Amino acid sequence: MDNLGNRLHFQEEMHKLEEQALGGLELVAKTIDRVREAIQQQDVELAEIVIADDDLIDGLYLQVHQGVLSLLALQAPVATDLRLVAAVLDVIKHIERMGDQCVNVAKLIPLAGNEPPRELDILSSIDRMAAQARAQVLQAGQAFRSRNVDLAEDLVRQDDEIDKLNRDVFRLALDAGDDPDTREWAMTMLLMARAIERIGDNAVDIGEQVAFVVTGLFREFTDASHPEAVPPSAR
Repeated sequence: MDNLGNRLHFQEEMHKLEEQALGGLELVAKTIDRVREAIQQQDVELAEIVIADDDLIDGLYLQVHQGVLSLLALQAPVATDLRLVAAVLDVIKHIERMGDQCVNVAKLIPLAGNEPPRELDILSSIDRMAAQARAQVLQAGQAFRSRNVDLAEDLVRQDDEIDKLNRDVFRLALDAGDDPDTREWAMTMLLMARAIERIGDNAVDIGEQVAFVVTGLFREFTDASHPEAVPPSAR
């Protein structure tokens, strides 16, 4: 096979690995759906399913990671190909972390107890956070597939919504009252909110990889020390 043939083969195999990795975002979205239901219904059995099914995401991570390394061992990619290699490895890492955060939430569900929640505003805010995180996860995949930097940068605006809701949960948890059981429940919800907030952060990180693939330059979409780097939509 000549050099052109080798490069075409490499690109075809990388495209397959990219699609395999991005398929993990659909898995995460389905997992978030289960997490939302488990929280609302205080369903410990469903939470256990979420924990068990994380093996699927972990397995995907290993498959893609090993697939990329095996391809590199057989082929000699050019610089533009290496850009995609680095991005796909980063994307699958963030997908694995998203799955871990879903597990973190699921593990907290039995600690919330079997009594009806006393602070419905907290529960509502957490559900809205999870819905927003799900939307970001799917948009990150869409942005990567289409190499759409504008769509990727829009994830920052959406992540601001999750951050605001997270602050709301924190405030509501502090004001939950003096009853020990209620405060313990509120603190558990606070930990759930923090885990969901991290899913949104990972979606933004995937968006940053979109910009890297397109431009060849890595930049953080949000950086407090360099406000001029923040896109207008995030200000």
